[in-house]
Amino acid sequence: MLRRVVRQSKFRHVFGQAVRNDQCYDDIRVSRVTWDSSFCAVNPKFVAIIIEASGGGAFLVLPLHKTGRIDKVFPTVCGHTGPVLDIDWCPHNDLVIASGSEDCTVMVWQIPENGLESPLSEAVVVLEGHSKRVGIVSWHPTARNVLLSAGCDNQVVIWNVGTGEAMITLDDMHPDVIFSVSWSRNGSLLCTACKDKKVRVVDPRKKKIVAEKDKAHEGARPMRAIFLTDGKIFTTGFSRMSERQLALWKTDNMEEPICVQEMDSSNGVLLPFFDPDTNIVYLCGKGDSSIRYFEITDEAPYVHYLNTFSTKEPQRGMGYMPKRGLDVNKCEIARFYKLQERKCEPVIMTVPRKSDLFQDDLYPDTAGPDPALEAEEWFAGKNGGPVLISLKDGYVPTKGRDLKVVKTNILEGKVASAAAKAENASNMEDKLEEVLREFKSLRDRVILQDRRIARLEEQVSKVAI
Repeated sequence: MLRRVVRQSKFRHVFGQAVRNDQCYDDIRVSRVTWDSSFCAVNPKFVAIIIEASGGGAFLVLPLHKTGRIDKVFPTVCGHTGPVLDIDWCPHNDLVIASGSEDCTVMVWQIPENGLESPLSEAVVVLEGHSKRVGIVSWHPTARNVLLSAGCDNQVVIWNVGTGEAMITLDDMHPDVIFSVSWSRNGSLLCTACKDKKVRVVDPRKKKIVAEKDKAHEGARPMRAIFLTDGKIFTTGFSRMSERQLALWKTDNMEEPICVQEMDSSNGVLLPFFDPDTNIVYLCGKGDSSIRYFEITDEAPYVHYLNTFSTKEPQRGMGYMPKRGLDVNKCEIARFYKLQERKCEPVIMTVPRKSDLFQDDLYPDTAGPDPALEAEEWFAGKNGGPVLISLKDGYVPTKGRDLKVVKTNILEGKVASAAAKAENASNMEDKLEEVLREFKSLRDRVILQDRRIARLEEQVSKVAI
């Protein structure tokens, strides 16, 4: 008899677990906008959630520990004049977040160290350049202050946030709406999924398409494409029969996929999240109530199904915590923030281990908060992989700092200009007081002179008599 050999993997028994009710974020009016972004972004300090807002667009920024019922009057980030479609935390500064909106702008915000105490309506910088709504914002993984945005005007724009300039505009590569954009690990390439059913690999600085695949998925519904660590591309989409599919591609030959798997016939778009440290891809379908996860390896069938985490409630969106925000003492290898209609529920993925010791094999050195390059270096053509840190002693968040760039920094400029304005105002007040004093003294002298002239005139008239 042939015995079926079970593939060896330390992630075979990974299991998901929703946290207790008191550790969820309740009474949140999650956005109802019909846009297929994740509506949620998390980092080791905050969870940000796009919400319903009257008269414009807004999102909540909650400190991670602020669980329980969220008050209706809790302050929001509310500077956009149209609904917010996408948000992304800066990987190099846990206090900085970017947002894209239907009002055609991208805004970059600085959140106070301890969270919001009053509504935040003034962005650090407003980036204007799109002619239609901006549905995608994504920070460069390794270069400081480099931000990408993509809009329904079919353009991809790459900004230097520190100077507020659009440095690269890719406006003739995509003939239709861009569904997703993903940076490669060192940020030298992009891969995009477009409504024309093509997946493209782009060198943004040369403004050149390096590779492309027509009809990566033949179905008409939106696709997603993300880079994996070794340069391969993972895509999700729909077959001609509207079955959900996943596929794996090599960038040097995109004629045929290395692997294609059909999933099911649900119609929710599959949002892929990739963990480069464990080579696990998590698929969260919009409108699904499950998270499926797969391990990517170099041996056939390349994409190995591990398990599915399910709850009763369907998800409206999903946030994914960077590795440095996880609890390594509990063998936590991923944490999701699942958005329901009125609630955000953290879901923890754990590898069952008996030992309390640090598990080196689960936690190789991971991307830390320090950038490898400054914006100017990247735009000049330099590349750098992520600056790695060890999680052996846990991650200690560094003190939040203002945005910094080599040349001009809008944040510092704003702070400086505010200080300068205050100083000018105070100088003006001093000058005004000085002028008023001088005016009073002159007026007193004029009055005295008038009196003296009157007396002299009187004396002259008496002499004349």
